[in-house]
Order: sequence, then C-alpha cells, then structure tokens
Amino acid sequence: MAVTKTDFINFTRCRRYVALEEIRKEKLDADISYEEYKHQEEQDILKELLAGMFEDENYEIDTTIKVNKQMQAMMPYYKQVEMEAGRLTNKYFHGKSVYAGSTFNQESFEFNKNGIRYVCYVDIYNEVNENINIIEVKATTSSKYVKLQSNHKKSEKFSIFYFDKNKNCYFLKDEIEGYPLEEEMPLENYQKQREKLFDRYSDVGGYVFDLAIQRFILEGEYRESHNEDKLKNVRYYLAVLNHNYVFDGTYENNKAIYHPDANDNEIVVFLDLTKVTEEYQKIIIAMEEKLERDIFDLNASKCPMGKWCERKKVKECPYLSAICGKMIPAKNSSLNYLNNGSGFKTLDGEKLKGLELINEGYINMLDIPEEWITNKKHHIQRDCLRFNKVYVDKEKIKAGLNCLEYPIYHLDFETMPCPMPRFRGEKPYIQSPFEFSLHIEREPGICDKEKDNYIFLAKTFDNDEREELVKALVKYIDPSKGTLFAQNVAFEKGRIKELSEIFSEYKEKLMAMYNRGFDLMWLVNTKAELYEELGFDKERASLPNYYNKDLSGSFSIKKTLPVFSDLSYKDLTVKNGTEAIVAYASYNSMTKEEYDLYYEALKIYCQQDTWAMVVILQALRDICK
Repeated sequence: MAVTKTDFINFTRCRRYVALEEIRKEKLDADISYEEYKHQEEQDILKELLAGMFEDENYEIDTTIKVNKQMQAMMPYYKQVEMEAGRLTNKYFHGKSVYAGSTFNQESFEFNKNGIRYVCYVDIYNEVNENINIIEVKATTSSKYVKLQSNHKKSEKFSIFYFDKNKNCYFLKDEIEGYPLEEEMPLENYQKQREKLFDRYSDVGGYVFDLAIQRFILEGEYRESHNEDKLKNVRYYLAVLNHNYVFDGTYENNKAIYHPDANDNEIVVFLDLTKVTEEYQKIIIAMEEKLERDIFDLNASKCPMGKWCERKKVKECPYLSAICGKMIPAKNSSLNYLNNGSGFKTLDGEKLKGLELINEGYINMLDIPEEWITNKKHHIQRDCLRFNKVYVDKEKIKAGLNCLEYPIYHLDFETMPCPMPRFRGEKPYIQSPFEFSLHIEREPGICDKEKDNYIFLAKTFDNDEREELVKALVKYIDPSKGTLFAQNVAFEKGRIKELSEIFSEYKEKLMAMYNRGFDLMWLVNTKAELYEELGFDKERASLPNYYNKDLSGSFSIKKTLPVFSDLSYKDLTVKNGTEAIVAYASYNSMTKEEYDLYYEALKIYCQQDTWAMVVILQALRDICK
C-alpha cells in the first residue's frame, strides 16, 4: 500500500478517515505514479492558495465550491511561486538544485514499513558539496511567522524569528548563538509562541507539519538504505512569499520580473525549521504507529469530532458534512451562537465549545441548557428562535440612521488577491481591485437600481487598469460630502487607502472618501463604540440592533438580504466572491462568447451587492417608522 504525504496528513486526522476513504481499497498493495501524486499535490496547493487569498477574516469564502473549479485559474500562480523559490535557492544556497522548473520529475523519497510504502516528492532539493537542503514551497506569506511575537510587560513586541538579510532567511532566535533573547521577552513567553509551530491545525503549524512529514520519509529512506551518515548534513526549510515585498512593476516580454525591491526585499524568503522538524519526529513516529493500526483495522465506527475536522476552513474534512457531522443543522445549531469562540461553561465548571458540543449531544441551539447562557446576545437569539419573534432596537437603529449624511455612496469592490503581485506597488496577496459597483442614494429611499448605478470592470486581466478604476471613483463620488457605505466597510476602506498610496495624485480625494466610511453592519448588528458615543449604555450598545432566527448567528449580506427582501444570488451566473475571482482570472482562457457572458455576469453580481445594501437600508427605515 502506498501512503503519500497528503495521505499521511489526512489519515492522521482521526481513526475513521482511513476507513471512509474509498480510494484506499483501490490503492491497497498498489504503486503510485508521479502523475497521481502530483494530482494530490495540486489539490493541496490549490487549498493553500485559497487559504492565502482569504486570510482576511472579514472576506467571506464559500467552502462549498469544489476545488477543481479553481484549478485551471489558480495553479499558474503557484508555479510562479515555485519558480521564484527555485531561482532564489540557487542565488542564496548555491550548489545544484532540482525543482519543478528544471526537471519533470522532482526528487523523491520513499521507504517501506510493515507492508506500507511511504512516499513524498520534494519541491526543491539542493546539494552543496556534502550538504543537502530540503525546501518545501508554500503559497503563503512570512507575515504569520513574523507575527509570532511576545514582550516584557509594557514594552515593544518582538518576533520569535530573526531575519538574516544576507541569507534571505528567518531563524528562530533561540537557535542563534549569543542572541540576547531574554532582553526582548521572557523565555516562557518565547516558548509559548514557539509551541504554535507544533499545532498542525494552526495557520503556522500546518506548513511545519507538512515539512516534518517530508523529513520523516526522507530519514526513513536513508535508514532503510543504511545511509544514516547523510542525515547529519540535511537541513529543512520552508520557502514562502515575503509579506514586505513591493513589486516595482517591471515586465520583460510580458513577464513580471521580481527584482529585489526598493528596500532590497526578495519576493520569496526562507525559514530554517531544521531543529523544529527534528523535535517533531517523536510526534510523527507516534502518529505513524497509530496510522498503521488504523490502516489494518479499518474501523469506520463513529469517533469524536474536533479541530482535526477543520470545519469551515479550506481544508475541511470531506466527510464532515456528509457523514460525521450530517446531524448538524444548516441553521440554528449549537455552533451558531454569536461571538462564542470560548464556548459554554457547564454547571460542573467544564468548558464545551465548537464540535465538542455536538459530540456531547448539544446539536441544536435550544439544546444548550438555559442555565449555561450568560450572554444577553445569546438570550436574544434563543428567544427569537423559541418564540418565532424578531428582536428590534428601533431607537438604536434610528440613532444610527441619523449619523448618515446624504448622498449615500453604496460601494462594493471585487478584488483579486493574487499570490504574486501583478502591478506596480502591490504586495503578495494584496486585494487588488478590478471592479466596483456604486449605487448613489441622493435622498432617503431615492435610488434607482439602474439609473443610479455606476460600474467599473476591468476589460483585461494582464493590463493594469487600476488608475482607470480610481478615476471612475473620484468622478462619481464627491469626497467633500455624503457617506461611503458598505457591508464590512473596513474592506472597502482598506482598498481605498492602498490605492491612495499607489496613485498619490489622487490621495487627497481618496482619503477624504476613506474618512466618510460607515458600515451597514453597524445598523443591523452594532458597533459598541459608536452607540456609546450616541448615549447608549455599554450593555445595550454591545447588543445587536436587529435579530431574526433566519440569520442563524451571521450578519453576512448573504444572510441579511433574504431576511429583508426577496432578492437572491442563487440564479446568478456568478454567485459569490470566489466565483468572481475565478471568472476574472480566467479571462485569457475564455472564448469570445464565454468572455462576453462572464463580463456581463460579473457586472450583474457586483451590482447585486450594492443594490442589496440599498434594499436593506430602506427596510431598516421602514422598520423604524
């Protein structure tokens, strides 16, 4: 039986996964080809790309979309990341490198144990004299690693990583001889941050776990072939995108050239995780022993759910919704309480949260015992569900409505969070706008869906049309008056600020817009600081202004729109932000007929977002009459 790195990651989620995976029956006692392995790898790479694209927690990802729909549009970006990582490996490590850009077959490692063949391919295999460097390329950024920070009380925070610019590499500070670590933070604090690298389900730990499995398989081959002496000469690295890199816009023959930027930053940086992956081996070996038992037992009986299911994440277990968690209702489950990351405390003092509640039989919202409820928001949710009523704080909504200055500019951007920066001034994964829809409501309730709507949509994928987008913004929006209005206005404001820094000649007008931002969610949900300023007491200011059981614990526009209107996205050709990105990224591969269809579909989808805000705002006015 062949077990790839991807198999190892999935099979060690839980005992049940191995038994449920039908493909195991086909691969029992079978080999695995390079093509099959690459197919698995591409699925994982796409998930990495999507995770990077939607790192902004306020930007909603539709996890129901099948990954193969994005494969054709997204894979070229990973290839670019891989090629740049290979180029910079040659520049900084020297020696001889084998990677996807220079050979069809990557370097591979395998070993056999008790009838199971463990196999992995290496993104970049680098040899320098007797030394070997194993480099795993990940389509994420260095930001999440740099943000592992701590400090002494009331002092500046420091990262646990040190960046050596000469080597273009991050090193853990406790591994640097003579580094004055205790001057920056207590050792206990440092260790707490470092431990996050060993959490395979965290943003940082998942990539480290991946690299540690590669080390496990490589060391297995060397031991099996009696080459243990080689092990002391192997180092392990992640290659990730540099979150500080700013692209200068240089192109040659229609190809982006990623020179060091103005601050001498490279597009890709390395992280030395040799010591961490060494410490990880005890954990990996224990996992492998359990995995071996699970493979031969094939026990598909029910087992507990938990963080290993990765619910609502890009890498969610494929069996969660279909089998293990099929009892979880789509609406008003025990998981749908507002802002309930810490869960509930039982009368015995035990804390239960997330899927632990489902494991214990607390499946529906009303299954949670009344005595456990201490948050007034949760009481509001329960009452709306139990008595089929709507909660409205008309006074707060009115106060919020009175803050609006007309005209109201209902604005929505569609953006391309490309791993590789495409245009001047962009960083990896920047949310680069390619479309906006604007509905202008000049007086309360006075707005026509078509006549008062203005749309800009880039006509090409490769050409930089951002300045035309900016010109259209400043043409239609008077920055001296009115309200910039959006669902999650922080997202729109973030894009406006980025554009103001790139196109400085428009900075004054763009930042004037920025300063007039107001969020639709402040009217439907709340913004405690705003309502406290408006004279409401602290508790009332923190409570939602409106709640209906159909919201099911979410104030996203996809949830609020059906509550306030009969508008729907389900019949649109482009139904959500992920599909919008894919349509735009696929411009160059479309036929003329496909292009015309999707160009119009993108306009309709974005228009729907801003018209939805107009409709919801009017519904809130009507409620308060």
